[in-house]
Amino acid sequence: MTREEDIKNAVEVLRKGGVILYPTDTVWGIGCDATNAEAVRRVYAIKQRDDSKALICLVDSDARLQRYVRKVPEVAWQLIDSLQESGSKPTTLILDGAINLAENLIAEDGSIGIRITQEPFSKELCYRFQKALVSTSANISGEPAAQNYQDIDPQLLEAVDYVCWSRRQEHKPHTPSSIIRLKENGEVAIIRK
Repeated sequence: MTREEDIKNAVEVLRKGGVILYPTDTVWGIGCDATNAEAVRRVYAIKQRDDSKALICLVDSDARLQRYVRKVPEVAWQLIDSLQESGSKPTTLILDGAINLAENLIAEDGSIGIRITQEPFSKELCYRFQKALVSTSANISGEPAAQNYQDIDPQLLEAVDYVCWSRRQEHKPHTPSSIIRLKENGEVAIIRK
């Protein structure tokens, strides 16, 4: 299957409210339409995760990021630019004022974890889907994250509606993203290095 067909199939499933397994800029992820509360609920159920623990989203561009955060602080743009220029580890930003997303995806304080992916497959998938994509590690809550396709628990493979074909052959170390919390007042906190 070509990457093009793989992305087309994944987008079709996402548009119908389905849940997919896909390679990201970090570890393999469980994904769904970040604006569809029922799909998000299924992701929590598949992961066997308490829905009070917010999930993160992937987007493909600065413009898409602005669609889901009421006001992106200037420090966030500076950080995004410096991370992209330095080619450093993918970094998820936790930003206040989440909008236009499924309510069960947003933390109690109104924040959302969101990352602009630079990895070709997930970037193209987000671009073609034209919406934010849930991206939570492909594992049962409490188990190690699936760095590569062969690390994914068979239970997860059965539970989702589509498993992407791209990058299945990879055997290399991947780690979850860094997480930085940026408050509207400019306060910065590193949650995960």
